[in-house]
This record gives sequence, structure tokens and C-alpha cells, in this order.
Amino acid sequence: MNKKYDLISLGEIMLRLTPVQDERVTRGGFFMRQAGSAELNVAAGAALLGLNTAMITKLPDNDLGTYIKNCVLSWGVSTEFLLYDSHPEARLGVYYYEFGAAPRKPKVTYDRKNSSINRLQVSDLPEDIFTGTRCFHTSGISLALSPQLKSTVIQLIKRFKQGGALISFDVNYRANLWDGPEAKKTIEEILPFVDYFFCSADTARLTFLKKGTDREIMESFAEEYPMSVIASTRRIVHSPKLHTFDSLVYDVKKQEYYEEKPYENIEIIDRLGSGDAYLAGALYGLLSENGSCQKALEYGNAASAVKNTTMGDLPMADLKEIQSIIQCHHSSFQLEMDR
Repeated sequence: MNKKYDLISLGEIMLRLTPVQDERVTRGGFFMRQAGSAELNVAAGAALLGLNTAMITKLPDNDLGTYIKNCVLSWGVSTEFLLYDSHPEARLGVYYYEFGAAPRKPKVTYDRKNSSINRLQVSDLPEDIFTGTRCFHTSGISLALSPQLKSTVIQLIKRFKQGGALISFDVNYRANLWDGPEAKKTIEEILPFVDYFFCSADTARLTFLKKGTDREIMESFAEEYPMSVIASTRRIVHSPKLHTFDSLVYDVKKQEYYEEKPYENIEIIDRLGSGDAYLAGALYGLLSENGSCQKALEYGNAASAVKNTTMGDLPMADLKEIQSIIQCHHSSFQLEMDR
């Protein structure tokens, strides 16, 4: 059956405010304004690579909601399922990001309580959405924001699964939203429906109390739940400005692992959204290359590495650039400049 969308993503979209010129939030007088959203980052990154994507969220019916809509459109993501909140207390969540420099770490301060996404209901969406996409993606952030939204997201996961969509889920654990036991209990409720599972080994140990090597942890998830692909990112933070990144991908049906040499000494401009860029690349590889875990690995690693080098949450690299990065990564000969 032909689907209208390759990927539909659900999550809160926030306003990101960043002090300019590496100022502190407590001192700076000017802020750079951008959109910020883990799930939008995935939809936008996949759209830049060539997938047809859409975003489900609820925005305040005011100028801030219009600003976010314009951001979504500018990244080539469909706004068909953007919903607008006319409640008197409708609001857009805000977060402040402060860049770090060793030994001072980057810092995030949230102001998102009672944002409009929490009033999202299943009945807000058209019935044909559930059969209109190849893949539905969301994350643990959406499950953690409020009891009402948690219920809605769980229902939507089940409805999309019934409609024939693959379910992509990123644990994306945030300690400021919920504790490990609550996250474990809630996420285990939806894992039987998940096809593509993204969870770092460190998060698995912290949240799901898993033990053993990275591969043993992946295999334990595969034994407990009917997943198709499990992916775990790995990051070495040398300093706030210098990272090394790679990942491990497990094809459950074939019982095969995929990995490659890491992207070393990545020069960090802005690391926020780099994990989401990985998901975008991995999902592009899986959805465009007939479930290829090798392509998921390559596109995911390259997309994440490149995202670290650009400002803002949202990715900026298209398919041509990512393919060039992959080619260079596999080559022993490196050009100084792309020209």
C-alpha cells in the first residue's frame, strides 16, 4: 500500500534562546531565537535527506505558534498535523542553552510547564493519519511531559502500529522530567510495539538496570521484545569543544552487528540535536535502503558528526553533503577544502 508519508514524528517544539557570543544566561542581554525539538530534529533531518515527513504537535494559537510553523515549513516538514491551542493559558515551552568551555559544562534551563503539547488528544487527529505513514517516531520525552500526554502518546503508538506503521522510539532519558523507575515502567509498556529502538548502553544501564557489554544489553532487549533493529550511540567527550562519536547497530533478525571506525576529534560548534541527527540518518538508511542496517549506521554516524559542527538544534546537511562525508570517512585521502 502506498503511504503519503515516509515518517511522521510526534513531540513538543520549544523556543530555544541562546546568549550570544558565549555569554552567560545570568549576565547576557541578548538571545538568539531558534526552534528546538528532539522529534522535529528527526523529521527535519530525514526530510533534508529526501524522505517525506510530517510533524504532530500542538502550538499556541498566537505569533509564537506561527513562528514555529514557519520554522517547520522551512525545513521541508509537512505542517498538516500541526494543531493550534486557543486555550487562555496556551503557551510555547522555552529553554535556555548556555555554551560551555572546559572545565565549565554546557547548561540547559527549561521553562516548559503546562505547554500546549500537553493538551494534545488522539481525537485531534484525522483517522486516515494512522494508515498514512510508513514509520511513526517519538521519544521518551513525550512520554515524560505529563500524565495526559503520556496516555495520548501510548494510544497513538498503538493506533499507528495497528495501521501498519513501523514504530521508531528513542529513549532520550531526561532526569529532570522523571526518575529511572518511572521511565522504566512506562517505556516497557510500549516496547512490545517498537520496531526500531534507539537507546545508548549507558541509558540502558541507568534506566532499565541492564548489565553486561553493549552487545549483551542489545541482545537482552531483543530477547524480551519483538524489535527489528536496535541502535546504540557512543560518544567520548574530550572537552566541550572536542568529541569522538560512533555507534553500534544490531539487526535482530539476522543477528548481525554493524559498526565502523569512529568520527574522531569532531570540532563542536553546537552538540544539541546531534543525537536526533543520528536518528534521522539511521531512519533514512532503513527506510530508503530496504531496512539496511549498514546504511543506517553510515548515514546515522555521518549525520550526527556533521550536526555537531553547525549552530542550533536542527540539522542543516542534505543528502549530497552526507554522502560526501561518508565517502571521505572511508577514504585514506582527504582534501583540505570542498571546492
